[in-house]
Amino acid sequence: MDERQSLINALIHSRATIQGLLDVIDSNRKIYPLWTVREIVAHISGWDDAVITSIKAHVDGHEPGTPAARGIDYYNAETVSTREGLDYDHIYREFVQTRKDLIALITGMPEAKLYEPFVLPWGETGTVRTIVNIFTEHEEEHAGDLRKIIADAKS
Repeated sequence: MDERQSLINALIHSRATIQGLLDVIDSNRKIYPLWTVREIVAHISGWDDAVITSIKAHVDGHEPGTPAARGIDYYNAETVSTREGLDYDHIYREFVQTRKDLIALITGMPEAKLYEPFVLPWGETGTVRTIVNIFTEHEEEHAGDLRKIIADAKS
C-alpha cells in the first residue's frame, strides 16, 4: 500500500471507530469534568479544521498559521467555545464533513508534499504522516474514554 492510501485508511478507520461509539452514547453525557460528548465532537472538528488549514497552506507553498500557538489547552477551549451556540446535529455534520475534506485534500495533493516537512498547527515541524499519526492517536484516546463510559453504563 502506498503512503497516501495508508494515511487515508488511518483517517477513515479512526473516524469510523469514534462514530460507532457516538451512535450509542448520549451527546449530553459528561465525559470529562467540563466536557460532554458534544464538546468532544466540537473539539475534534476544531482540530480537523486546523489540520486542513495547515496542509492547504503547505500544498500551496505558504507558511501556515499556527492556530494553537497560544498553547494546546487554549486552542482546545477555543474549538469548543466557538461552537457553543450550535446544536449537536450541526456539530456532528461538521465533524463528518471536516474528515471528508481532509481526506479529499490528501487525495489530491502532490505526492512530494506528503514527505516535505511543514509547520504543524501548534508550531512544530513535521510531515503529513506526522500530523495524521498524531490525530488518529488523538481520536483513539477519546474513543477509549467513550468506550469506558459506555462499559460503565452497562455494568
